[in-house]
Amino acid sequence: MLSDIEIAQSAVMKPITEIASDLGISPEYIEPYGHYKAKLSESLYKKTEDKPDGKLVLVTAINPTPAGEGKTTVSVGLAQSMYKVGKKAVLALREPSLGPVFGIKGGAAGGGYSQVVPMEDINLHFTGDMHAITAANNLLCAAIDNHMQQGNELRIDQRRILFKRCLDMNDRALRDIVIGMGGKANGIPREDGFQITVASEVMAILCLAADLEDLKKRLGRILIGFNLSGEPVYAADLNVHGAMTALLKDALKPNLVQTLENTPALIHGGPFANIAHGCNSVRATKLALKLGDYCITEAGFGSDLGAEKFFDIKCRFSGLKPDCVVLVATIRALKYNGGVERSKLQEENIAALEKGIVNLGVHIENMRKFGVPVVAAINRFHTDTDAEVRAVEAFCASLNVPVSMTEIFAKGGEGGKDLALKVIDTIENGNAVSNFRPIYDAELTIKEKLEVIAKEIYRADGVQFTTAAEKALSEIESLGYSNLPVCVAKTQYSLSDDPAKLGKPEGFKITVRDLRVSAGAGFVVAMTGNILTMPGLPKKPAAMNIDCDGNGNISGLF
Repeated sequence: MLSDIEIAQSAVMKPITEIASDLGISPEYIEPYGHYKAKLSESLYKKTEDKPDGKLVLVTAINPTPAGEGKTTVSVGLAQSMYKVGKKAVLALREPSLGPVFGIKGGAAGGGYSQVVPMEDINLHFTGDMHAITAANNLLCAAIDNHMQQGNELRIDQRRILFKRCLDMNDRALRDIVIGMGGKANGIPREDGFQITVASEVMAILCLAADLEDLKKRLGRILIGFNLSGEPVYAADLNVHGAMTALLKDALKPNLVQTLENTPALIHGGPFANIAHGCNSVRATKLALKLGDYCITEAGFGSDLGAEKFFDIKCRFSGLKPDCVVLVATIRALKYNGGVERSKLQEENIAALEKGIVNLGVHIENMRKFGVPVVAAINRFHTDTDAEVRAVEAFCASLNVPVSMTEIFAKGGEGGKDLALKVIDTIENGNAVSNFRPIYDAELTIKEKLEVIAKEIYRADGVQFTTAAEKALSEIESLGYSNLPVCVAKTQYSLSDDPAKLGKPEGFKITVRDLRVSAGAGFVVAMTGNILTMPGLPKKPAAMNIDCDGNGNISGLF
């Protein structure tokens, strides 16, 4: 059996100019990065602004498990399958972060015969967007410390600086550091720290910005900390938001690539969903809607994280209205939720499946609360038995949800034709109409918004706040940010804030231990559980398996 990278390396790719041409994009609107990837120019937005939008399909999933669900694989495969049944689809995905690539989770290019290519480029440096975001973030950090070193006209309180440096790599040693050591010439000594680039506010801003002017305004609104009088200090006060914009002007342009079957894909932006808002850029999604009959996009991790944030943050800011949700699961993952050990997931176990399938049921019910119709996609493994398949089909039928047993990993677009037809039927034949609405009203208080998410999406009994969180909340409200949506940083492995509670946990409360305002991005981050904004590497990181020979050929990358 071929590995993902072996399959990707054997792909017959079209020149990126041909992929663009198939979308009706002429050469003057593309900026090639080699033969198989390109940036799409700002002028393309003006050229397509009068075109009608296609249909928007969000791919999300149950809570992830070690058994795997294959959300990105299904997203890629569904786009390929749309072409198989006569619909022009455009993918709109996130860019992978180097942290998971070299860590334990892996990349974000799909798998098997449903991948985006060139896979190695996409999973590594790609077109340099991550590096540009890192540079812009750290320019602001350097400006903060330089301002204090050069007289501190703004009277910045070094004890109350909120904005952190970032790096697109898992490195636990950088979570909490002390800088400015070595005497007066090296700056003001103070406590600092790093977060991973994909968790940074600059990443969120890039993904939510409408255009270059909006990007600059949002960067200027970043709250960097407070002065000695307790007043807020913003990036615009340091007057470097223009320079940050200059670093990001090309990164703001979506990247065009293709799938193994030459289906066009826009890959742009990459915030994590467990600690950030978990969606690709608004600009890429909107452009994909103009270029195809269908835009297939995804949101990170389970629907309790990525999809909720897609609806309540991304759609709220952008005006996007999804037409359908595809909810991905595997029978193996459902059995894992039912208590089966990972080593025994290949064995038939109807009792465990029926116990764990409640997790799928909660996610289906949650998506319907947003007024969007749902199609369930079961990413089928060869070990799934007919009896197990029938049990899942019966469960979905009891909820009146169409379900498709896909073989997208093994067969590419051909293996997802049934899924594509059921999505089309749901949207175009009036079997279910989308009446999208966010789950909470913007005018609710921050506490009220968190209560709604906790009770309606996580199925918690409520929310409790630590003393530190109460203090942070009071400060955020005093600054006038109580009307912002909330972005909950929570474990992806459970509906609760405890990763060990699988299935459908009951009798718990969500504990908010801290609150942080991302004024430029436009939301308040609620930290729960032991979520960290700078992950660490595992004992045996994936980097140990990756190699490159003298001819530049990469191996071991999944």
